Amino acid sequence: MPEQHLHIVSFDIPFPADYGGVIDVYYKVKALAALGVKVHLHCFEYGRMHAPELEALCAEVHYYERHTGKHQLLNSLPYVVVSRRSEELVDRLCQDEHPILFEGLHTCYHLGDPRIQGRLRIVRTHNVEHAYYAALARAERSTFKRTYFANEARKLQKFEPVLSEADHILAISPKDEDHFDSHYRNVSHLPAFHPSEKVEVPGGIGDYALYHGALGVPENDQAALFLVREVFNDLNVKLIVAGSNASSELRDAVAKSTNVELRENISTEAINALVREAQVNVLPTFQATGIKLKLLLCLFTGRHVVCNTPMVLGTGLEELCHVKDDPDQFRMAIQACMGKPANGSTLERRTAILEERFSNYRNAEAIVALLG
Repeated sequence: MPEQHLHIVSFDIPFPADYGGVIDVYYKVKALAALGVKVHLHCFEYGRMHAPELEALCAEVHYYERHTGKHQLLNSLPYVVVSRRSEELVDRLCQDEHPILFEGLHTCYHLGDPRIQGRLRIVRTHNVEHAYYAALARAERSTFKRTYFANEARKLQKFEPVLSEADHILAISPKDEDHFDSHYRNVSHLPAFHPSEKVEVPGGIGDYALYHGALGVPENDQAALFLVREVFNDLNVKLIVAGSNASSELRDAVAKSTNVELRENISTEAINALVREAQVNVLPTFQATGIKLKLLLCLFTGRHVVCNTPMVLGTGLEELCHVKDDPDQFRMAIQACMGKPANGSTLERRTAILEERFSNYRNAEAIVALLG
């Protein structure tokens, strides 16, 4: 069988795999490499270090500067797209005829470039981006940032039809699949890639609840404040909030609480340990977009998950969580879980669903099948 090669254009350097989007990219690359695919990885860089770990997995790794000047905001194209254009990238792509996988709408500036017409072009969508940015705008308190997110949402909606140039679109959630399938051809659901090989839920009972996320992201800040102010303010359970770049408002809210602890800027390993040891992972969100990789982490390695409808809407994972939508319901569900081991038939059902649907190996095979 001849060697299979694949160019992957990544919006960021996907190592360390420490936030949602790059987790999907890194574990996808790893699974494809394990299947023998020669991955030619192209990364836009803007703050993360070059990663020798990627060179061990890939046939080659290339890095490209992201053009992040403020003048890009005046462009009619989305800032997240126009800042990721590169003639050097196109020149490299034109040196062979290998298929190309674009990671996210962010990387699709060159998707319709005449120089790569006729190539097999695949786009992995990580969100319905204009919906995601519109939700960020609603959650943002800063006037400047709110205006930026709203403008970006409008530009992304206008830019999205470039996806008609793709031969295949791989949506990260069933809900996103429905959206793209109503507008474009050859759309399929390819579940998120992630670090867990199998469901490994600890025995025993933990003594705290956990919320974790990139706290500098408006939706995560909003979710953490909801928990501190509206759920755990009247609950005799310890809550740990873990993540990076907490807002001053969140720090102040935690300081006023007697049962909430903030653990800021800790390592990925420390986050993972907190997820495993928590009795309940609480995961509210106010954005029903894509799929949250932290939900998968909590289901594969944690005990109980209490979340709201937007966290699981359109993911097919609703039955694996305690889904509640107001503070009183959250409190009752958390209290019910605090003294209950995560075992028995419920855990067996979780294992069956997750290990079949979210097998990195099986999902990588689906990509290989598209390569011909």
